[in-house]
Amino acid sequence: MARKKQTPKKKSAAKKTTAPVVKEPVPAEEKVVPTVNASEPVAEKPETPVKETAPVKEPVPAEEKEAPAVKAPEPVAEKPDISSKESAVAEKQDPADEKVTPTAKEPNPVAEKTDTSPKKSGAVKESAPAEEKSISTAKESEPVAEKTDTSTKEPAKKKATRKKAVPAAKKAVAEPKEEKLLPKEEVPAPEEPAPAAPEAAPVQVMSNLPRRSVAFIGSECHPFVKTGGLGDVMYALPRELVRLNCDVRVILPRYACIPQKYQDKMIYRGEFYMDLGNTGREYYVGIMEYICDGVVYDFIDNQEFFTSGNPYINLVDDIPKYCFFSKAALAALNYMNWIPDIIHCHDWQAALVPVYLRTLFQNSPVGHARSILTIHNLRFQGVFNIPTIQYWSGLPDSVFNMGALKQDYVDANMLKGGLAYADRITTVSGTYAQEIQTSEYGEHLEGHLRYHNYKLRGIVNGIDYDMWNPETDPALAVNYGLGNVLDHKMENKLALQKELGLEEDESKFVIGLISRLTNQKGLDLVSSIIPQVLDGNTQIVVLGTGDKQYEDTFRYYESVNKGTFVACIQYDEARAHRIYAGSDALLVPSRFEPCGLTQLNAMHYGTLPIVRETGGLKDTVEPYNTFTGDGNGFTFDRYDAGLLLDAINRAKTEYFTNRYHWDEVVQRDMAKDVSWENSAKQYKDLYLELTQW
Repeated sequence: MARKKQTPKKKSAAKKTTAPVVKEPVPAEEKVVPTVNASEPVAEKPETPVKETAPVKEPVPAEEKEAPAVKAPEPVAEKPDISSKESAVAEKQDPADEKVTPTAKEPNPVAEKTDTSPKKSGAVKESAPAEEKSISTAKESEPVAEKTDTSTKEPAKKKATRKKAVPAAKKAVAEPKEEKLLPKEEVPAPEEPAPAAPEAAPVQVMSNLPRRSVAFIGSECHPFVKTGGLGDVMYALPRELVRLNCDVRVILPRYACIPQKYQDKMIYRGEFYMDLGNTGREYYVGIMEYICDGVVYDFIDNQEFFTSGNPYINLVDDIPKYCFFSKAALAALNYMNWIPDIIHCHDWQAALVPVYLRTLFQNSPVGHARSILTIHNLRFQGVFNIPTIQYWSGLPDSVFNMGALKQDYVDANMLKGGLAYADRITTVSGTYAQEIQTSEYGEHLEGHLRYHNYKLRGIVNGIDYDMWNPETDPALAVNYGLGNVLDHKMENKLALQKELGLEEDESKFVIGLISRLTNQKGLDLVSSIIPQVLDGNTQIVVLGTGDKQYEDTFRYYESVNKGTFVACIQYDEARAHRIYAGSDALLVPSRFEPCGLTQLNAMHYGTLPIVRETGGLKDTVEPYNTFTGDGNGFTFDRYDAGLLLDAINRAKTEYFTNRYHWDEVVQRDMAKDVSWENSAKQYKDLYLELTQW
């Protein structure tokens, strides 16, 4: 889009001449804003950045800019509506108008004085951004962070060579060192689902609760980019924390694969240059901002690291990428002068954040924050040889010991280092917190976790009721709730059977399986018992992608069981919703499962889970007792195909012979609270525990 190439032109014009200042009249009180902004104290920790919204200004036509004497300021509503103004701005924006310098683009006279600085953006501007921090030519020449923060460097000059939204990285000014070539070690790239982004309800803040500021740092977040449960957590938990009176920013990489509709709404917030490891180079760090539901999303921009089609490629590329991201995220907080009380980072991709925080950044403003590291899946740890990680991270030798990053005497483990330096460690269920301290589930870190178990706790995930709600879900054939589930769920079953080419028969027992097709998910158990399960009264629907062996196995079963078995080797978010609504039971026989969200989605849609008793599955699914009627699903303990078949048969028996009891459990599951509300309160309590003032 032509809009994305304008920022370089704006900056070059501002640097070469001050003539644009007289091209359009600027109020006297606004002309001193850049100087005032540049001298803001950096170390001061604000309570929260109160979102003072500048009124939306219609773009000025190019013809009017040539005759400033006749141009009158346009009246603007005092508090514009975000949703209604956003499309109007996009429609009326002329690419030619973007050539105006920042100082020529004056704020509307009715705006508050505190937000009079011009905004630089290479994309369409958000109608209601968070508190504006002026990005001016004066700010570019004066450092924002204190000199004690050696991790960020402001550029003296900027070269307008970048193509997307912001200028390209400046050429190296430090003494260059020859970069080491990393060995090729391929890891499979996770599949990226097509996200559904329904309109969320306005966030209602409980202002009577204690306020804390929290920076979430992670590698993915719905709806921008998502490969699994981490993306859902990074989206839903911050929104719920906002309701609990937390000031939340989410810091993410600006991947090229982020849909353009979100890229177009990002607002340029600034840029700086940062040294990285022992490379002898300075790397460009751009900050692009997106605001939604009270949460500020800050994207770290660098096309050298974030241009691939998937967020995860292989370790040879991912190690440098996430070393850069972890350091740049902290440097960006210093640059924006937004110092959180808590830095909450997620998985190995952000695990170096606590290490940086207590080493290279300990004397900078952000060094005052406390840190929490959440383990979503212990299997992925960011393990590579010590020289490579030391080269890219630039961390001191003192952290490469057996108590921190060092592992097996020759490798460095990024997750292990984060666990050692974080103030608290959380994982996504209480059972999983205990399991990872054993040799069976500890992935060679069980001893390290037992040593740090005093700061380890499990908090089970929830699901977002705005995204997952059968009463309002647009993907369903018929919407339903707790009061009419017994009638309308059957209609969704028939619609699903028709969509997938199954025999349309409401009396059939439909089993859904929605999963990444990997060894972790217990699919070897499933594939071994499919012939016994397909007894003429049962249908199976599989949705997902992953390892080729499982994809081929399920394709084979579909070919020999037409009308009773369907293998959808894809990930379709809307179809997943319909499978949850149209199935009678959902299969989750995982070898291990830190939390699992699929069984929570199933219960909320009135679909009974059949799960193995491990991790979050054990914490969220109580086995059904045929004698007392208690429980909300069907479970088995040991990882065994025979036990899985037994659990399926128990479910089928209850469905066909005790339908009244089955329907009771369906309603019980739909009434169960599996939202983020309770989990978010536990996280909030943890934040208060770490910041007792």
